[in-house]
Amino acid sequence: MVNCAIKRKFGCFITKVNQNVVKDYHLKIEVIVMNLILKLIAGIVAGILVGLYVPLTGVELLYTIKEIIGQLITFTIPLIILFFIASGIAGLPKGSGHLLGKTVGFAYGSTIIAGTLAFLLVSTIIPLFDGGLTYEAEIATEVGSFIDLEIPPLMGVMTALATAFVFGIGMSQLQLDTLKKVSDQGRDVIDGLLAKVIIPALPFYIAGVFAEMTVAGTVVDTLQTFGIVLLAALIMHWLWLTVLYVSTGLLLKRNPIELVKNMLPAYFTALGTMSSAATIPVSLRASKANNVKEDVANFTVPLCATIHLSGSTITIVTCALAVMFLSPNMDVPSLFGMLPFIMMLGVVMIAAPGAPGGAVMSALGLLTSMLGFNEGAVALMIALYLAQDSFGTACNVTGDGIIALWVDRFSEKASS
Repeated sequence: MVNCAIKRKFGCFITKVNQNVVKDYHLKIEVIVMNLILKLIAGIVAGILVGLYVPLTGVELLYTIKEIIGQLITFTIPLIILFFIASGIAGLPKGSGHLLGKTVGFAYGSTIIAGTLAFLLVSTIIPLFDGGLTYEAEIATEVGSFIDLEIPPLMGVMTALATAFVFGIGMSQLQLDTLKKVSDQGRDVIDGLLAKVIIPALPFYIAGVFAEMTVAGTVVDTLQTFGIVLLAALIMHWLWLTVLYVSTGLLLKRNPIELVKNMLPAYFTALGTMSSAATIPVSLRASKANNVKEDVANFTVPLCATIHLSGSTITIVTCALAVMFLSPNMDVPSLFGMLPFIMMLGVVMIAAPGAPGGAVMSALGLLTSMLGFNEGAVALMIALYLAQDSFGTACNVTGDGIIALWVDRFSEKASS
């Protein structure tokens, strides 16, 4: 009896310690995220002020900084795809083939359908607000860089993607632990580069872009479109979650309101952390509260934090269309022209870094290679995406609860 009481007290103590660690981690992430958002806003304001009041030499200095950061981003894109996808595929759980197949299938299907619906809605709505909105990189003829620097990437985007799949599948099937360790360490290097260099440098990059637009006289129209796009992305997140929970509730004969209520802690935690990985403990508790079996939840939720990115896909598709509408030199593709991009997007964001903005950084290669984004369009894309990244992540995490419910349901059928 004494031993049992001690064990219970000790277990409670460990649980409290673990909860405090998780809370401290979440608080740290929230501070980082808030600082990044404030710095991005400061970058936009600083860029506008520089474009309005600073002599041309000052604008050229900011333009030079933007060019250097842009070259570094271009260089890093294939490395993000190579190391993160290879490491993610190699690290997929073993010995649970039926669960793995169902989870991957549901997650990828959800991502593709969400992206497709986003395209259909945005391509219908945004032209209604088109009042001559333009952003064109003509400023390069007026403002020059002090340094003509080029950092060519080691490989093309599609080469990096194919290499990642070949080596990722090979490491997984052949159990190549040494090569997987190299891949994981390469991922850690790129993750550190993103967290310590590129992400902190983004406010300067954004400032340079907005200084260009201010000199070109297009900044007001662009900021108006920003508000429309961010509101459209947020509404589509909620619409998609409504479709998921109402349809699942009807088909599984569950109360959709109760299902949503149980997942709300995960939604609001993701809003604060802006990271699906950081929200896993809360997502697990929420899924189990929806009566998902413990073994299914323990497998599905952490995996979905890596591979299910329906909210991020909605945001990227929405922002990409907005940038294309802003740029008169870019043609908006048809649905069938956009589908290959959406399908590839669901792949390249596998194991996207846990740092804020990881999904859009992983998608930049597709934006440039498949949609023809130039440097100015990429900068606008980053600014738009990061401005609402927390809502996209919250949509991802809340959708994970639906994936877990369906995997649990089909696992019951398979075992019966």
